[in-house]
Amino acid sequence: MTSEMIGLTMIAVMLLAIFVGFPISFTLIFLGLAFGYWGFGDLVFFLMTLQFNNVMLEQTLAAVPLFVFMGIMMEQAGLMERLFRAVQLMLASTRGALYIAVLFVSTIFAAATGIVGASVTILGIMAAKTMNRSGYDVRLAAGTITAGGTLGILIPPSIMLVVMGPVLEVPVTDLFAAAIVPGIMLAFMYTAYALIRCQIDPSLGPALPEDERPNNWRVVFREFFLGLVPPALLVAFALGSILFGWATPTEGAGCGAFGALLLTLGYRKMTLGKFQEALIKTLEISVLILFLVAASNFFGAVFSRLGTPTLLTEMLLDMDLTQMQVLLLIMALIFVLGWPLEWVPIVLIIVPILIPLLDKMNINLTWFGILVAVNLQTAWLSPPVALSAYFLKGVVPEWDLKDIYIGMMQFMVIQLIGLIAIIIFPQIALWLPKYIYG
Repeated sequence: MTSEMIGLTMIAVMLLAIFVGFPISFTLIFLGLAFGYWGFGDLVFFLMTLQFNNVMLEQTLAAVPLFVFMGIMMEQAGLMERLFRAVQLMLASTRGALYIAVLFVSTIFAAATGIVGASVTILGIMAAKTMNRSGYDVRLAAGTITAGGTLGILIPPSIMLVVMGPVLEVPVTDLFAAAIVPGIMLAFMYTAYALIRCQIDPSLGPALPEDERPNNWRVVFREFFLGLVPPALLVAFALGSILFGWATPTEGAGCGAFGALLLTLGYRKMTLGKFQEALIKTLEISVLILFLVAASNFFGAVFSRLGTPTLLTEMLLDMDLTQMQVLLLIMALIFVLGWPLEWVPIVLIIVPILIPLLDKMNINLTWFGILVAVNLQTAWLSPPVALSAYFLKGVVPEWDLKDIYIGMMQFMVIQLIGLIAIIIFPQIALWLPKYIYG
């Protein structure tokens, strides 16, 4: 068997092992060693040492635990609940006010944390009971909560973009700048859809009852200010320092983590137990991501050494496809893989395989990274995995899983429309980095 065919066999075995349920990191290391030894002998052991060492020396990845810690501390500060309640009261007489409140708060929280599971869980806890009491449509409510939660994948500082930067060999600052406009665009699309549905059928989101509307507007505005301004300033400072080149992503993440710690102390939400819990959660999430980055880098290096990416690139080039046809084919592949798989194996295993082809086709890698990020948002909203559904079902057990799925699928269609818009008009993603960096 040729080395290229060994590489194809390795990919097939890897996908089968992941679908069966084997741990991804250990599967990648084992398959890399086994197939690498088969393909080119003892060199595979030196390759593994080199790849793991390179990952441990990658400074950008040091931002991952810092951003994770920042997000967990912001979650513990309780700012989200305060902001949600204030926005809800300010829009009390508006149809679909709770949909606006959910999507506004989820956009702010996405910029503050970047952790989808935490966003969906907290939004469900905050909004579901109020929505049920106010007679809101369960399907549309579930759709707004889960779709709003997925914005954490895209809106900076996104953990996925931090990981994707070194994979694509694109500055994380470029990816952060390129993700801002698409993220805000999707948030507006979600909000517009919910409000249009409420205008057509007012029963989907009736205004709040008179007895729940605010009497003291000074208290409402105070809560809104205290809920919005501190996290917004923290995000603006951490993200702005990265975007404008005043700090590296790791330094900006460090400032953000320290600022989140101060905010939690300032709002008197800090206890020794919560601090310990935050550190343990940060350790768990960071180890999971960083170990998988190292394993996938080794797996990808073995795959490249076998020559299979070159073979696949030449096969696709021989098909004489246009740049747009190749891009649509890749997006379709990522969309389909996003149903059974999470973003981590796709970004760390599938994307590196495609890079030689992208280079040959002269596809802008910053633009491609944002397309992948928007595409992978659908992974959180599409069955059978659809982790957002299970996060929401866990905190709102009275909602039927079927209704949650139907609600999510509506917003998955909106995401696909947004993805198509970014494909047709690349400047949606590329305008801001070009404006900032020239």
